[in-house]
Amino acid sequence: MSLVTVEDLSVSYGANTVLRHVHMIIEPGEIVTIVGPNGSGKTSLLRAIIGATKPAKGRITRKQGLRIGYVPQKLHIDPTLPISVERFMRLTNRVSRARCAEALEEAGVPDLLKRQMTQLSGGQFQRVLLARALINHPDILLLDEATQGLDQPGSAAFYRQIETVRRETGCAILMISHELHVVMSASDRVICLNGHVCCEGSPAVVASAPEYRALFGTGTGGALALYRHDHDHHHDHDHSSQDAAE
Repeated sequence: MSLVTVEDLSVSYGANTVLRHVHMIIEPGEIVTIVGPNGSGKTSLLRAIIGATKPAKGRITRKQGLRIGYVPQKLHIDPTLPISVERFMRLTNRVSRARCAEALEEAGVPDLLKRQMTQLSGGQFQRVLLARALINHPDILLLDEATQGLDQPGSAAFYRQIETVRRETGCAILMISHELHVVMSASDRVICLNGHVCCEGSPAVVASAPEYRALFGTGTGGALALYRHDHDHHHDHDHSSQDAAE
């Protein structure tokens, strides 16, 4: 059964309609990325799926008992507030220390449990947010431009970790990204949004769609070439890492 089904969804804020007639299905275990210009309704779609925004029209059906993990765009913590990573992760979750440690390991940062949140680098902070989203074994993970503010290598490493999370936990991933090269290397399916669904499909199909090119210009051919290079490189890298490990 599908995890989430969106049917004829429209979202409005007062007189301003930000999304019209959106149809979308998320299947178990797939990585789906939403791309689109600023103001295209990407975050509104995520908020509607979570249940934080009420649709003006249409409906969203979630699989019964669906567990959702959410990684926000950013989170501000008062620098004068002494709070450890473990305490932060247990603020709204009644979980054991062992599960906190396990979730940090899934997020690729197994040694941060005792560190202070204020001492973390940007990349470590985002990994802790990812671990917190994973703590209750979600069926689907939602990420709202979770790498904003990270440099390109940090961003690429974060998305590689997302692919590892999907491989190891089997959870589906729905993410918003403005980084087209990352989208092309990490997604099973891309949805191009601009108030409505302009086009969707595999990265290769979407990158060659006229609607996508109209929004993102001629650089998309380069993004697709990079997708192929990255994809091949990741496979090579995975094999070489495996060889090194053995």
